[in-house]
Amino acid sequence: MPSTTQVEVVVIGAGLAGTAAATVLARAGRSVALVDSHRVFPPEFRAEKLGPPHVAMLEPLGLADTALGAATAIDSIDIYRFGRLVARHRGREYGYGYSDVVNALRGAMPAAVDFMVGRVAGIEAGPGLQTVTLADGRAIAARLVVVATGLGDAIRRMVGIARVDTRKAHSLSLGFDLDRPAYAYPFESLAYYGTGYDRVAYLTLFPIRDTMRANLFVYREANDPWTRAFRQNPAETLGALMPNLGGICGGLGVAGRVQVRPIDLTLSQGHRRDGVVLVGDAFCTTCPAPGVGVKRVLTDVDLLCNVHIPRWLATPGMDASKIGAFYDDPRKVESDAQAIRQSEFSRSMAIDPGLVWVARRARNTLVRKGAALVRQAGASLVRAEAPPMTGSSARM
Repeated sequence: MPSTTQVEVVVIGAGLAGTAAATVLARAGRSVALVDSHRVFPPEFRAEKLGPPHVAMLEPLGLADTALGAATAIDSIDIYRFGRLVARHRGREYGYGYSDVVNALRGAMPAAVDFMVGRVAGIEAGPGLQTVTLADGRAIAARLVVVATGLGDAIRRMVGIARVDTRKAHSLSLGFDLDRPAYAYPFESLAYYGTGYDRVAYLTLFPIRDTMRANLFVYREANDPWTRAFRQNPAETLGALMPNLGGICGGLGVAGRVQVRPIDLTLSQGHRRDGVVLVGDAFCTTCPAPGVGVKRVLTDVDLLCNVHIPRWLATPGMDASKIGAFYDDPRKVESDAQAIRQSEFSRSMAIDPGLVWVARRARNTLVRKGAALVRQAGASLVRAEAPPMTGSSARM
């Protein structure tokens, strides 16, 4: 007869949010079961860059060393606007494969985490004890169910929580590899911004191990003829979109298939439930272009595991009024709102036909072109006033 596992918290979904939550809770001495349908997280096109704000959140969670150990360090990024180099920023960022980081975090989980591979067949939730049943008959009894299933809706539907689209087909994220090793390019990493009239947010090129990886963020739909053309002839379509890119890269080629991820902006509805809480993308989804998604997920994990769950477990019961304290936490409310605002702002700045946004784009174009001319003039003046180089230094 299948057994029943008794824990304080069961986390369903072992992506970034779920694995991080299980780790933080177990290190704090909580009994935790983590459920996922895959023992090894499969390749999946999700977030692929980490910056200082993300590292600053990973560190206090005790996850930075493991996550960054599976990533590739980047120390400079060349910024291009209107096809011209306008700045070179110095600072530590990281390129990574989402599944690489998730599997590294899984491998570093405390032994106390009961990692169970299986498909959830049913959930019985209430103000007291929760029961999660797997397809093979195993059961988990817990005081709290944490749903960290990302974009998946099956678990949410089981507990009566709906997902509402606030903007369908908000954007597209495209991921692909360039055809030469990362060291063969004349830059460490690059960000190439759209003109404001081409439906492009930006392209970023960065190393993941020896591969030069590309993430392109556009405001188009998956069935758009342009999207089909990009899938079929990515190098040619990218070259037409960004004519100077081939020269910057010293040649432009794409290796392998293009991964396309449509982005919908969504919110949860009916989520204030006894015994069940949503974390990360299971609660709401935002656009990855502004780069705030991972920060939002880690904010959820921090608040839920370090603030609210300890309080909830300290007293009997797990009714909806307890759960609501997490959703109403000012830090969470602001984190979600900021990510939504930035998602909408980035899109409007790129394609909104309203007069206000047209004027903003025109103003930004003039300001950026003017700044580029000033930088170019300053560089020319420095070159003109620089003393001639002699000896071996002149040949370097």
